Amino acid sequence: MDFSYKNGISVDDYNRLRDAVGWDTLNKEQAQAGINRSRMVVSCYEKNKIIGSARILWDGGYIAYLADVMVLPSHQGFGIGKKMVGELILFLKSQLKSEWKIKIVLISAKGKEPFYEKLGFIKRPNENDGAGMNMWIKYDE
Repeated sequence: MDFSYKNGISVDDYNRLRDAVGWDTLNKEQAQAGINRSRMVVSCYEKNKIIGSARILWDGGYIAYLADVMVLPSHQGFGIGKKMVGELILFLKSQLKSEWKIKIVLISAKGKEPFYEKLGFIKRPNENDGAGMNMWIKYDE
């Protein structure tokens, strides 16, 4: 298979991937805002068809959030996710200054923890860190 990678993603491709992996699609304005405010977005294409995407949000200091690592189910297991996450990590490494360190955090989709562990991420909770947590807030009319 011949894959190409690029920086960026369209809202339509982003929502197409979200739907393909079983996640809710987002309002186009909200999705575009998230894409625009990402420090880096890596997308994978096969013959101009979106196959995968991942993005990093970084405060410019010590915290980065790995988000939306998505690969079409038909294309999982070919190293696409590993390549995209690797590119994002390389980007962060290129930003390091003397005596700096950056902590990358993520919320794994259920059952996908082994993928991240193979890339060097440490499962929580552990002896040093509690469980990760999240909260969704929604607009109430």
